[in-house]
Amino acid sequence: MFIGHYGVGLASKKAGKNISLGTLFMAAQWLDLLWPIFLVLNIEHVTIHPGDTKMTPLNFDYYPFSHSLLFVIIWSVLFGFVYYFLRKNLKNSIILALLVLSHWVLDLFVHRPDLALYPGGPFEGLGLWNYPVIEIILEFLIYIAGIILYINVTKPKDKIGKYSFRGLIILLALFHVMNLTGPPPPNEKMIGYASLSLWLIVLWAYWTDRHRELKTK
Repeated sequence: MFIGHYGVGLASKKAGKNISLGTLFMAAQWLDLLWPIFLVLNIEHVTIHPGDTKMTPLNFDYYPFSHSLLFVIIWSVLFGFVYYFLRKNLKNSIILALLVLSHWVLDLFVHRPDLALYPGGPFEGLGLWNYPVIEIILEFLIYIAGIILYINVTKPKDKIGKYSFRGLIILLALFHVMNLTGPPPPNEKMIGYASLSLWLIVLWAYWTDRHRELKTK
């Protein structure tokens, strides 16, 4: 899952109105922001295996520190704790912790059984990546719902707030289509380096949110 995670981040603006979209995106994608760092450092591993599922050629053969349920719970608590330490807002801290956890829940639906409950433990996954039509429809519905909820809560302060948001939404959709239709990556290490670009999306979201404001009733 890709844009589905961003859809959940967008939708969460309704609950956490004074949380920046950049922070919401960071929480929703925290596991996938850590994962390429662990790949580059050779802590976790992925192999390219075309046909592993119908929608991805990647075999996620070792990623317990970024994607096992036990570590996801730890990351969720840590993320929420750090936000509370910095901002002293318990409600928003809980929202962000749940956002981190939501990533694993959404991945559970699409991955084949390769998500460990804990390092060395049993694996789970419902395998929607082997049912492309259902998965694509579900993911786009989550994304569109998130966009609608976000624009129902915020409005642009200026042209940057208007067009940077549109650009961000289009770019994410294009990235998703490229992931679905593009050729397999050339090698495993390149996956890690290319995936580090996800941090740029977080920065773009911070920039966009600074140029938007909450709607008044």
